[in-house]
Amino acid sequence: MTIYDELKARGLLAQLTDEEEIKELINTGKATFYIGFDPTADSLHVGHFMALCLMKRLQEAGNKPIALIGGGTAMIGDPSGRSDMRTMMTKETIAHNVECFKKQMSRFIDFSEGKALLVNNADWLLGLNYVELLRDVGVHFSVNRMLAAECYKQRMEKGLSFLEFNYMIMQSYDFLALYEKYGCNMQFGGDDQWSNMLGGTELIRRKLGKDAYAMTITLLLNSEGKKMGKTQKGAVWLDPNKTSPFEFYQYWRNVADADVLKCIRMLTFLPLEEIEKMDSWEGSQLNTAKEILAFELTKLVHGEEEAVKAQESAKALFSSGNAADMPTATLAKEDFVEGTLDILTILAKSGLVPSKSEARRAVEQGGVSVDGEKVTDIRQTYAMAELTGEGKVFKRGKKNFRKVVVEE
Repeated sequence: MTIYDELKARGLLAQLTDEEEIKELINTGKATFYIGFDPTADSLHVGHFMALCLMKRLQEAGNKPIALIGGGTAMIGDPSGRSDMRTMMTKETIAHNVECFKKQMSRFIDFSEGKALLVNNADWLLGLNYVELLRDVGVHFSVNRMLAAECYKQRMEKGLSFLEFNYMIMQSYDFLALYEKYGCNMQFGGDDQWSNMLGGTELIRRKLGKDAYAMTITLLLNSEGKKMGKTQKGAVWLDPNKTSPFEFYQYWRNVADADVLKCIRMLTFLPLEEIEKMDSWEGSQLNTAKEILAFELTKLVHGEEEAVKAQESAKALFSSGNAADMPTATLAKEDFVEGTLDILTILAKSGLVPSKSEARRAVEQGGVSVDGEKVTDIRQTYAMAELTGEGKVFKRGKKNFRKVVVEE
C-alpha cells in the first residue's frame, strides 16, 4: 500500500487539488510540505495530534515536513471557527510559546540533518512594507471572493475586524514565502482552513505563473480534532507539566465508544490490518480498544516508560481503588482541625469540586468514593495519619480522581 492509499484508508484526506500530482509527489517522497501552528498557548494540545501524526507518516515515507510556527499571524489572529476576536498577545509571549512548541514537535518529527524544518513566519511577515504588500500581493485577491469564504461568513453578523480580514492574505503569503525560500510545493491543514489554503495556492500560480507547482490538501475531521483538545476542565495538553501522562492516558481511555476505532485508525501507527480486525469489536471489547488507543498515544507523546506507568496506574485505580502514578493533591497540616478533615473540605481543596456546596451535592448523589468505597455521609472525616504517606484516592464520578496526601 502506498502512503497516499494509507492516508485515504485511515480517513485523513478530505478535499484536495491536483490529486494525481499530489499522489505522485508523496508516494515518491518528493513532497516538501508545510502545516501551520499558531502559538496561542505555551503547549500543543491533543487537537494538534492529527497534524503531527500526518507529518510523521509523510516524513517516514521520505517526504520533507516544514513545521510553520505562526509567530507573525498570531499577532493578527485566525477568525476561522470563532465567534469573537482572539485576545492579542505580546511578542514576548509568542516567542516563549514558539520555544515550547519546538521541544514538543521533536517527539514526532526528526529535525536532524535537514530532514525537516521548523520556521517562524514572523521572520518575513513582521518586516513587510504595507504599501508594497498591497501592490505585490493584494492585487491578486478578490474582496468578493474573500467575503464568501466560510471562515469570514460566520463572523460577518457579529463583526469582522479589518485586522482579522487580513489573515487570509497573511496565510497565503506564507505559502508563497515557503515556496520561494524552501521549495515547499504542498500545504496541509484542517478542513476549516480550506479557503485560506486555496488563497495560497492561487497566489503562487497567479504571481509566478500557471506552471508554479503548488498544491493543497485538507485533513478530514481536523476541526473535530481540535475539539478533542477540550474537556470540561480545559485543554488536554502535550506538556506533562500541564497534563500529566496519567491524565493524558485517562483522557483517551475515556473516549466515546463511537469514536475509539476512528481515533485508532487516524491517530495511531498500528498496522491497518490489525485495526481492521477491531472493526467488529463491540461491548467490552471496546474497552480493550480504548486501552490500546490510550497506551499508543501516551507512548507517542510521553514515551513507553510513562505509558506503561499510566496503564498500570489506571488498572490499579479501577481494580483496587489505588494507583501509584496519578494526579496528586497535597494538603497542608494546617488544614486539619484537631487532626481531622471532613470529606467536603477535602473534595474542594483537592480540586475535584469547585466548592463545598458542589461537594455536598456529589456526596448526596452517590458520586464520591474513597479507595473504591462509596461515601454517602457528608459528615465523614479523615484523620491526618490516614492521608500521610501513600494517602488515599478520592474519586468523583467516573473520570475525576485525585490521590490526596498530607505534606511531609
